[in-house]
Amino acid sequence: MDDFLIRAMLGGFGVALAAGPLGTFVVWRRMAYFGDTLAHSGLLGVVLGIVLNVNPQLGVVATCLLVALILVLLQRQRRLAADTLLGILAHATLSLGLVALAFMETVRVDLVGYLFGDILAINVTDLYWIWGGALLALGVLAWLWRPLLAATVHEELAQVEGVPTFPIRLAFMALIAIVIAVAMKVVGILLITSLLIIPAAAARRFARSPEGMAVLASGFGCMAVGSGLWASLRWDTPAGPSVVVAATALFALAFLIPNWSRRQTGF
Repeated sequence: MDDFLIRAMLGGFGVALAAGPLGTFVVWRRMAYFGDTLAHSGLLGVVLGIVLNVNPQLGVVATCLLVALILVLLQRQRRLAADTLLGILAHATLSLGLVALAFMETVRVDLVGYLFGDILAINVTDLYWIWGGALLALGVLAWLWRPLLAATVHEELAQVEGVPTFPIRLAFMALIAIVIAVAMKVVGILLITSLLIIPAAAARRFARSPEGMAVLASGFGCMAVGSGLWASLRWDTPAGPSVVVAATALFALAFLIPNWSRRQTGF
């Protein structure tokens, strides 16, 4: 295979391995719209990275963390419904990023690449960022797995048992921010959430345990990356959206297969 295709496969697999386990919690906690909000704020992070002359991925992580903190603080006020807050911040940050880019006339930015990804243009430096961020996210998630799982199953009971639910929630949001930053090159800001929720939703039908669902989600994500890249080369379609279409096809196929694991274990 050509070098660019090998790099694309390695980058996509790195994102899928990290997005799978995190996506299981996004599905369990019903945070898909929250993930969309953080992803949309990523474009503003790119602009800030360019303005401050730092790596755009660092700008994305910083912006996503700031938006996550604002969301948590606003949700605790209970003045507006959570979905209303998410909708306001999602569209406001995305629009603010687009407007800011319009004022940067001296800077050339591949807007389509940021919005929909450019996995075939991944270079060696991108691979370091992707795999470094993915391994960091997986390591922290493994460390937080038990308390995060307890808070996901029953947050009030977890608090009674001494689980620091608020710091755990912030740490989980930070992990999502890291994955969004590393996945931006693969599927783009507008499609990042799909790699979090679609493989996890497909894996849920076959999982016998939370850990098994996380592993299956990563596996489905890798299958989607491989299938999407093959379809992109075969039919000359956009690579990032092709990966998402492949993931959707796997999800649809999963519902055609009898769900033996849920019938046996009830998970």
